[in-house]
Amino acid sequence: MNKPLLEATATLTGITIGAGILGIPYVVAQSGLFIGLMHLIILGIFILILNLYVGEIALRTKGTHELTGYASLYLGRYGKKTMTIILIIGIYGALIAYLIGEGQALAAIFNYPNDNIFTILFFIIVSPIIFFGLKIFEKAELAIGVGVLSLIFVLVLLLFPYMQSSHLTTISPQKAFIPYGVILFAFLGATAIPEMKEELRKNKKQLKKAIIIGSLIPLIVYLLFTIIIIGVTGESTTEIATIGLGFALGKNMLLLGNIFAVLTMTSAFLGLGLALKWMYIYDYKINNTFAFLLTCFIPLFIALLGITTFIKTLALTGVFAGGIQGLLLILIYRRAKKLGKRKPEYALNLPKYVDYSIMALFLLGLFYTLAMML
Repeated sequence: MNKPLLEATATLTGITIGAGILGIPYVVAQSGLFIGLMHLIILGIFILILNLYVGEIALRTKGTHELTGYASLYLGRYGKKTMTIILIIGIYGALIAYLIGEGQALAAIFNYPNDNIFTILFFIIVSPIIFFGLKIFEKAELAIGVGVLSLIFVLVLLLFPYMQSSHLTTISPQKAFIPYGVILFAFLGATAIPEMKEELRKNKKQLKKAIIIGSLIPLIVYLLFTIIIIGVTGESTTEIATIGLGFALGKNMLLLGNIFAVLTMTSAFLGLGLALKWMYIYDYKINNTFAFLLTCFIPLFIALLGITTFIKTLALTGVFAGGIQGLLLILIYRRAKKLGKRKPEYALNLPKYVDYSIMALFLLGLFYTLAMML
């Protein structure tokens, strides 16, 4: 795999594998492993299709745009406004979750009761990367991505002997829909694809391959990680899965597991933070400094206020921002097929019932969640 393809793949994988991986075992433990794996596989396939749609949209469109730019071109002013609101809610929700999660994981490593101190420390270290932009991020993203995947491999090997088969057979049909929001959140990474197009600007034919690999790696990683964690901790799985590992297996596993958590969330925080900053710059013509302040300080203040929890933030962000974004992307894709000004390097020709199936699932998730909240 050549370097640009590797970097583009790492960009999608790094943005996708974030706080969501740490929350998946908890919600899957609620419903039972079999039901949770069905959520993972179905949503993983649907998101792969959506990511390929976004790649084709980008290749059919001249110029540099984020998702809001594509919404403006193909759905008009109201499409742009809707996509902007959804992206802002989704990315801010994710950044808040990462800041909460980083604080909790670092506090667990150092056995310190105040999460907020570590949230602030993490912010001070990583936010300059968002300020200075892509070149620094490319190097950091690739290194962090390799580190994350290596740690997952090590964790799988170390944890396998501690698995208990009884943890894998429980099932709770009455909780069958609980994993949906967190798992949908965990797969969201479409904001990385315009970035990937720029990284592959000299060889755009490789974008399809990068999207497929970058979408399948998270699916495989989530499946392995979820099976292993639930096999070890079962119904005692904690909201941040690696903290529960420490409770079950001791200090060494607490350290290793939470180093993995920190690296994972760092990669996703950088990717989504940059995507939001670029949206402000490219599509709203805001200067770099003000775009950085809007991107980074709003989620920091909300995270420090402590008004939400880790799992609830993931679930609500996934259901609302992820579901509505998915619906919009399908509409943009169908318009780009007709109105795009450039011949793409690849084109999908899936039957329309695939789109209808994805839209139906997202709408079901929205209606179910609204019903649960009312």
